[in-house]
Amino acid sequence: MPQRYGDFLCGRRQKFSFCSYFCICYGGKKMGKTTQYIHAWVKAARPKTLPASASPVLLGCALAYCDGMFGVVPAVLCFWVALLAQVASNFANDYFDFKKGADTEERLGPERAVASGWITPRAMLTGTFIALGLACLGGCVLCYLAGWALLFAGAAIALCVLAYSAGPFPLAYHGLGDICVGIFYGVIPVCLTYYVQAASFSFLSFPLSLSLGVLSINILVVNNYRDYEQDRAAGKRTSVVRFGRAFGRWFYLANGLLAILFSLPLLLRTRWWILPLFVVFFAFFLSTWRDLYRFHGRELNATLGRAAGNVLLFTLLLVFALLCS
Repeated sequence: MPQRYGDFLCGRRQKFSFCSYFCICYGGKKMGKTTQYIHAWVKAARPKTLPASASPVLLGCALAYCDGMFGVVPAVLCFWVALLAQVASNFANDYFDFKKGADTEERLGPERAVASGWITPRAMLTGTFIALGLACLGGCVLCYLAGWALLFAGAAIALCVLAYSAGPFPLAYHGLGDICVGIFYGVIPVCLTYYVQAASFSFLSFPLSLSLGVLSINILVVNNYRDYEQDRAAGKRTSVVRFGRAFGRWFYLANGLLAILFSLPLLLRTRWWILPLFVVFFAFFLSTWRDLYRFHGRELNATLGRAAGNVLLFTLLLVFALLCS
């Protein structure tokens, strides 16, 4: 066994085990203890971004509950599929951005596992397909419960997970990432979460899914706004690279306004005293928007977290408004 792998495990040689074998085969450069290696995988999954995939499922469940159609098993499976699909997407993005040279030492965002050497490219690609496979497993159970027509939606989700950063036409590199986020973090998860429980579609689910989708796009907008220079140098033609940073700032604001507009079918029928809560939310939203004018580079990492928090907060307000209407 090479000395560097012995150093990787604990700083000294130790008794061989299955766990150490896994770390030797799939570990990145020296990180110290096995727990640090596990921590690297957790960071690669980007847990702070996971509310973006959990929020639309939560909203779909609330819609089903209000219509008397809520089912625990389908709801749990929807969360399973959504979260694992996003983890797979994050792993794939980590791997393919490294391969394409988009992640370098000059990266402004949180450190990436492959680019930092914590996890080898081979291990990250393996992890991508494991997470995607587990998501597909949950999707197959949903197909069994709600109908095999869902296979088409499942295939589209799996394809987008990989096509976002990989393949001959990576969507994120051609300015199509915003559209993908709006569809796969808004329309599809909200509407399908309702469908697998109610076996039908709700009129209200569509505008609310759009409101959540456009707001989720802002997470990507902040990310691309921060990485403008690096993406342009790497040939990653995001919408911000194509149209400029000024466009990114106004695009962010427009998405927030559209989120409120698309939620009007619910807001017009809910109790009046709930409406001020959405005014407070929009004040928080505007504060985050102002960060795009005030901050640059790594300072925007906190803004990225706030943008994700806005999605979760808006979802909770929508759920509350549904339950009170």
